[in-house]
Amino acid sequence: MKNSIIYGFILTVTLCSAHLLQAQKKWDVCVYGETPAGITAAIQAARMHKQVVLISNTAHLGGMAASGLTATDLNNFRIAGGLTRDFYRRLYAYYSDSSAWRSESRDTFFERSKKRTYSGKNDSLQMQWVYESHVGEDIFRQMLQDAGVQVAYNERLHPAHGVEKEGARISAVRMENGRHYPARMFIDATYEGDLMARAGVSYIVGRESNSVYNETLNGIKLNGILGRDGVSIDPYIKKGDPSSGILPFLEPHIPGSNGEGDHRTQAYCYRLTLTDDPDNRIAIAQPAGYQPLWYEFLARFIAMNPGIPLKNIISFTPMPNKKTDTNHADFVGANYAWPEAGYATRDSIAQMHKDYALGLLWFLGNDPRLPEAMRMEMKRWGLPKDEFTDNGHFPYQLYVREARRMVSDYVMTEKNCNGQEPVQDAVAVATYPLDCHYVSRVVDEQGRVHAEGSYGKQKSTYYTISYRSLRPRSAEAVNLLVPVCLSASHVAYSSIRMEPVYMVLGQSAGTAAALALDRHQTVQELPYEVLKPVLLKDGQVLTLNRK
Repeated sequence: MKNSIIYGFILTVTLCSAHLLQAQKKWDVCVYGETPAGITAAIQAARMHKQVVLISNTAHLGGMAASGLTATDLNNFRIAGGLTRDFYRRLYAYYSDSSAWRSESRDTFFERSKKRTYSGKNDSLQMQWVYESHVGEDIFRQMLQDAGVQVAYNERLHPAHGVEKEGARISAVRMENGRHYPARMFIDATYEGDLMARAGVSYIVGRESNSVYNETLNGIKLNGILGRDGVSIDPYIKKGDPSSGILPFLEPHIPGSNGEGDHRTQAYCYRLTLTDDPDNRIAIAQPAGYQPLWYEFLARFIAMNPGIPLKNIISFTPMPNKKTDTNHADFVGANYAWPEAGYATRDSIAQMHKDYALGLLWFLGNDPRLPEAMRMEMKRWGLPKDEFTDNGHFPYQLYVREARRMVSDYVMTEKNCNGQEPVQDAVAVATYPLDCHYVSRVVDEQGRVHAEGSYGKQKSTYYTISYRSLRPRSAEAVNLLVPVCLSASHVAYSSIRMEPVYMVLGQSAGTAAALALDRHQTVQELPYEVLKPVLLKDGQVLTLNRK
């Protein structure tokens, strides 16, 4: 793939898209959300001869898969069929060219990364799922161009009048700037489910109680005291003095009993791209408005565990050309308002998370209380000059691990994930373990701090995802599909929420949308017996040998 072709395409779209989009009187399929699911949905519908518009909230494409999360959570590469496999094959082809390796050789990279990324590639299938963010975005753009999908950039739903409906049928969506997109079928592929919510579709935010779906891992869950050997970190701003108040973003009380539901969601973060290549590295600077108190809790934790290595605080998963996918810069307790918030509040929360992430890197490299070895190790790393070049070399997309979840006629639950209740209308296979990051840190009556909400990576799962979980109830919306904020409990979603699974679900949603239009049916009326053979014909994986 030549960069000149990609950038020429970008320029053409930028200059012409407004005219082309406004000239289109009515689209067959309107996909809202530039996530990988949105991209595969749009491409699939276009390949099935539909006029498709993909609406991006930003100037970019690819969501998390082109914004730092490039150590793909693909623990079983065989689930990736169809367009998802095509994406990973294009990555393989790109990195098979020696010119793609500017800072190290291909063999050197895969030798040091194979234990961290489920091997990172499969030579027999010519798939690769570790890459650089800008490469992933370029490939997504090329795939959309190949399919003839029109893309509208920097568009967001009007907060009050974003969805127009005629009964249970969506007729159009309207943007903040007044631009109007009428269509016959809609797909909400956002991480937040904004179109779904504005269309009046039922949803939930937070955690159900275990009793709702007879689950075991849902709801409030105390994980243990944070500290060492049963001794808690002091939670107070002034150590030992409750009257000084608790440290920022700690919860002052345990919110309820284990297994009870609440509104909280697991922590968000930015997946940082770092490099230790001196020729490509920008040193970490102290961010404006640095808040030392945000890191006091971590400073006390490190003081209680002085031998802890830096890699146990933030990760440094190797990516090509001496870069990383750095995870675990979780800003616990700072994201609860995000799912239902307006754009201004979300912008503020995103900026807080950015400030926290950059401040965390500065703290780890410069706070004199930390072990010298830790500080010296952190100083090796900086932001890459060649990534996110229009955003201060910082990722575009906040990692929204969980926001709204639709409640439809079929809700995926823990019992689906553990194999107790297999579905009969599979549109994707998922195999990633149940995995929830911390939801909160809470202080009990004795002043001890508990981690809360996580259940780590449970044993590997193997299950299929129901088509019914992608479609709303018929009384609420008959021409809408939701492949990201699908109908699932908090527990099931903690496994489903992986970008390769979203991509597969996006293609299935695009297929269902096109078939429903061809047959003049609602998405609820479309028979699975019609959908399944088309999914299989187009390379989707609907069953999988466990081995």
